[in-house]
Amino acid sequence: MTLPDNITYRYLLEKAWPIVLANAAVPLLGLVDTAVIGNVGSVEDLGAIAFGALIFSFVYWSFGFLRMGTTGFVAQAAGAGDEVEIRAILGRVWLLAVMLGLLLIVLQWPIGQLALLLLDGSASVEATTAEYFYLRIWGAPATLTGFVLMGVLVGLGDSKQLLYVQLFLNGLNIVLDVTFAGYLNLGARGIALGTVIAEWSTVVFASWLIIRGLQRRNVSGEPFWPWSRILDRQAMLRAAAANSDIMIRTLLMIFSFAFFINQSAQFGDVALAATHLLLQLISFSAFFLDGYAFVIESLVGTAKGKRDRIAFDVAVRRSTILALVTAIALALVIVLLGETLIRMLTDIPQVRQAAGSMRYMAAAYVLMSFAAFQLDGIFIGVSSTRQMRHAAFIAIACFLLLWSVLVGPFGFTGLWLAMIFYVVARAGALLLFYPQLRNSIGAQ
Repeated sequence: MTLPDNITYRYLLEKAWPIVLANAAVPLLGLVDTAVIGNVGSVEDLGAIAFGALIFSFVYWSFGFLRMGTTGFVAQAAGAGDEVEIRAILGRVWLLAVMLGLLLIVLQWPIGQLALLLLDGSASVEATTAEYFYLRIWGAPATLTGFVLMGVLVGLGDSKQLLYVQLFLNGLNIVLDVTFAGYLNLGARGIALGTVIAEWSTVVFASWLIIRGLQRRNVSGEPFWPWSRILDRQAMLRAAAANSDIMIRTLLMIFSFAFFINQSAQFGDVALAATHLLLQLISFSAFFLDGYAFVIESLVGTAKGKRDRIAFDVAVRRSTILALVTAIALALVIVLLGETLIRMLTDIPQVRQAAGSMRYMAAAYVLMSFAAFQLDGIFIGVSSTRQMRHAAFIAIACFLLLWSVLVGPFGFTGLWLAMIFYVVARAGALLLFYPQLRNSIGAQ
C-alpha cells in the first residue's frame, strides 16, 4: 500500500470498517448453517455440524501463519517498492499452502479418526460427523490458499477487496447450503459439499482480483511469476522460520483457550454454558478490534519497508487510540446490555443468571484486550515473529501461575481473573520487545 502523507483517524476508520464487516460475515454463515440444519435436518446432522466445525476450526487455525506471515512480508515489500518481491511472496506461500492442503487430504483418515476419538458423541452423531469431515476435507487446499490471498490483501491495505472476497465466499456458501441441505435434503453432507464448492470458487475469484491488481502494478513488463525469486533458498528459509514461530504462538493460544474452557467445566455445566455465552460476546468484540489490528499490520509493514519511523509512530499511536475508544465502548455495551444479549442467546434461567453476573468479567477482558490485538498486529506487520513466540511462552506461564493461585480462593471468578490477566500478559510480554522493534524501523 502507499502510505498517505497524513495518517488521519478518518483514514484509519475507512480502512478498518470493511474488515469489521468481513469478519462479521463469518459467524453469519455458521448461524445460517445451524438454522438450515435445525429446520430441515436431524439431531444427528446438527450435532455433526457442531463437531465438524470444531474439528476444522482447530485444524485450520493451526495454519493461520499462512495469513499472518504473508501480510508482514507483503507490506514490507510494498513499502520498499519491490513489486517483483510481492509477486514472489505470493507464489512462494501459494505453493506452500497447496502442498499443506494436499497433505491434509492425504492424511485425512488418521486426522479424522483422531478427532472422532477425542470427541464424545453418540455413534450416530460421530458417523454423520465422519461423513461431513471426509467430504469437507477436500476443500483444504482452497481454504489454505484463501489464507494466503487474504494475507496479500491485508498486506497491500486493500480492505475493500477483502470485504468483496468474504461476501462472495459467505454469500455463495449460504446459497449452496440452503440448496443442498435444505432443498435437496442432503443434511450435513449438503453443508460440507456447499462449503467445499464455495471455498474453491472463492479461490478462483480472489486469485483473479489479486493477479489483475498486481498485473496493473507491473509497469516494468517483467514476467508475472519471478521463479528465481520464488524459489530463492534464503527467502524460503526466512518464511519457514517466521511461519513456524507464528504456528507455535497460535498453538499456545489455542491451548490457553481450550484450558480455560475445560477448567470452566470443572465448576459445573451451568458455569461451562455461561462461559460459552460470554465468549460469544468476546468473539463479537474481536471483530472490531481485529479491524484496527489488520490495518496496523499493513501500515507498520509498509513503514518498515520505507524505513519511515515517523509514519510508524503516527500509525501506531492513532490506531491504538481508536482501538482503546472502541474497546471502552464495547465493554460498556456488555455491561449495560449484556443481560439482554444473554437472554437472546438462551432461555435457561440458571445460565442466564450465571452469565449475567459474570458479564463484568467479559467486559473487563474486552477492555484489557485491545493492547494485545494492537501489538499482535504491529509485530506481525514487521515480521518480528520470534519475539511473538517468546511473548506467547511468557504469557501462558503467567496465565497458568495466576490460575493456580487464584482458583483456590476465588473459584470460578478466579479462573476469569486469570484469563483477564492472561490477555494483559500477552500485551506486556510484547511490550518488552517493542523498543527493539521500533528501533529497527529506521532513523527519524
